[in-house]
Amino acid sequence: MANEPENKNYKIIAENRRARFDYFIESDLEVGIVLTGSEVKSLRTGQSNIAESYASIEGGELWLINGYIATLLNAGVFGHDERRKRKLLVSRRELSRLWQAVGREGMTLVPLVMYFNHKGLVKLKIGVAKGKKVADKRETSAKRDWNRQKQRLLKQG
Repeated sequence: MANEPENKNYKIIAENRRARFDYFIESDLEVGIVLTGSEVKSLRTGQSNIAESYASIEGGELWLINGYIATLLNAGVFGHDERRKRKLLVSRRELSRLWQAVGREGMTLVPLVMYFNHKGLVKLKIGVAKGKKVADKRETSAKRDWNRQKQRLLKQG
C-alpha cells in the first residue's frame, strides 16, 4: 500500500522532447482534445506522435495539426484518419490570450505532452513558445552536456 501510486490512471502517451530544444517555452496550458473511440483505444496502446505537430487558431477555434495517432487494426469500418485535424478544447478567455500571443508577439503554439489525466481523460499540454536561434540551441546543448558531465564526476568522486 505504501508503494501505491497516487494517480493510477495518469499515463504519458506522447512527449515532444525536441520542443524544449527548438523553442523558449514562455508558458504552458492544459487543453482537452476531441477524439473518436478508435483514437482513444489506439492511444491506450501508446501509438502516437506529436513531435511534428503544432497548434493553430482557425475560425475562432484551436486545432491540433499533423498529430499522429495510429489506426486501430480491429476498428473495421469505424476507423480514423491518422493525421486529421483535431479540435482542442479551451476557454474563450484562454483562446483570446493565445490569439494575442501568436498575432502580436510572434509566438507559436507547440504541443509538449499528451497524456491521460487522473480521471482517465486525454489531455494535451500546449506551450506558448518563441523559436530559438542556432546560437541559443548550441548554448542549450552545451549546458546539457556540462550537467551530464558534472553528474558523472559527482558520481565517481
